[in-house]
Amino acid sequence: MTSKVDKTYGYIYDGDQMTALIDTAFILEQQLLQQLGGRLKRMRKLRKWSSTTMAQHVGISRTTLAAVEAGEATPSIGTYLRVMSALGVAGELALLGSGALQSGSEPVRPAGKHAAVPLSVTVKAASQAHDVQDLQSLVLHQEAVRLMRSQPALILQAQETLARWRSGPNPHAQFLWDEWSVILHRRDWRRALSRTGRGKELRQASPLPGVLPAGVRAQVLAQVSALKQGIRLGSPAADVAAALEAPAP
Repeated sequence: MTSKVDKTYGYIYDGDQMTALIDTAFILEQQLLQQLGGRLKRMRKLRKWSSTTMAQHVGISRTTLAAVEAGEATPSIGTYLRVMSALGVAGELALLGSGALQSGSEPVRPAGKHAAVPLSVTVKAASQAHDVQDLQSLVLHQEAVRLMRSQPALILQAQETLARWRSGPNPHAQFLWDEWSVILHRRDWRRALSRTGRGKELRQASPLPGVLPAGVRAQVLAQVSALKQGIRLGSPAADVAAALEAPAP
């Protein structure tokens, strides 16, 4: 049987079976951005700067600053650089941009005054269990949204799940389910994927992971497990991808 590849949404269809083409670097990128945003937020608080003061100093809105500190991908690298400059850590990015830092996959320059410094670091998921859970939940929702965009009928499946939950005896998550009803009706995926505290709270009462095939969930769990063990950067990209795709221990 011939396999059909949907490159737009990243899925392979083999008859009735579907496998996700999950970007193996996505989880790693999410972790790095979250770590950077969290570090910038801690540095701001150590200086006892309010978010309003910081945003005014940098020349951005508080909403944009919140996105940077949450490690979102939407702010430009220039915006990140402006925040880093205000906190006195822009030099770290400047080292990379100037070529003073070098990954292990690049040819080594001859030793000398301008020789690059080889760089190799290990990236691990945050040690706090709730941070790992947040990352895993975010990626599962990213995949669910990607799938629903390619198969809108799955939105109805999520709405039916939500209707069953809302008719049950447990009232504690009712206000979150009400919000999910609006999100699904409007297809407001930005709220579903928000890294704000509210976004994390919503994902704890979400019907979206239920639309994912078991194979997709297994891939995400395996990649998060690999990140918990640690991924070494400075190795060839193929090595990083292999580490992320390795079966969970």
